[in-house]
Amino acid sequence: MISMLVAITWTSCDSESTAGYDRITYYPDFTILDGPTTLIPLGTTYADAGVIVMEGETDITSSVKVSGEVNTAEIGVYSIVYSAMNVDGMYGSATRTVCVYDPNNTTADISETYTLAAGSYRLHATAGKTPFSGYNVAISQIGPGVYYCSDLLGGYYQYFVKYGAAYALKGYFMINNDNSIEGLSGYLAGWGDSFSSIAGEYDPVSGKIQLATEYAGMTFYLTFEK
Repeated sequence: MISMLVAITWTSCDSESTAGYDRITYYPDFTILDGPTTLIPLGTTYADAGVIVMEGETDITSSVKVSGEVNTAEIGVYSIVYSAMNVDGMYGSATRTVCVYDPNNTTADISETYTLAAGSYRLHATAGKTPFSGYNVAISQIGPGVYYCSDLLGGYYQYFVKYGAAYALKGYFMINNDNSIEGLSGYLAGWGDSFSSIAGEYDPVSGKIQLATEYAGMTFYLTFEK
């Protein structure tokens, strides 16, 4: 992360104190030790590597506050957030992503850009089926069997309804050794919520991914293909 510099100007009725006084303030500059993504085998102990935080040439690491927890007894993706304040009261933060994975997971890496296939649809209790397809989603591996998806709703709100990027349901899922899929966590920034559940399957022969995402009382039946 590159430090940001801003010029601060003080004005005052006291000509002998801060009148016309300019100087540079440095935002906290974070270096996440051991990198921003940490992989932890299921059932082991997590020891946070920490950060180094500089304010210009001054080390302010001792002032860092840390939030977030990692449950190593449960497969998932967790966030550790480091925050610090500079001498002028300006905050900065950095986030470490911690992936707890099953070391016995032997599934192949399916990272790829996929296209939502024809036959995908949203099912609403009163509106019925709404077919939609043709939108791209990116899926990338975080750790063995654990993946990030750029939109677990297949682009329905971002592209089909045209609400924009804030309405993509970004999140994580895992593929088990039997190729079944389970949702882990997610977040739709526009409404500040997430899915209720995700179930699905990966077909290693066709390379297709099928998901049923339960969201806000609706079900999105999605097929992703390369």
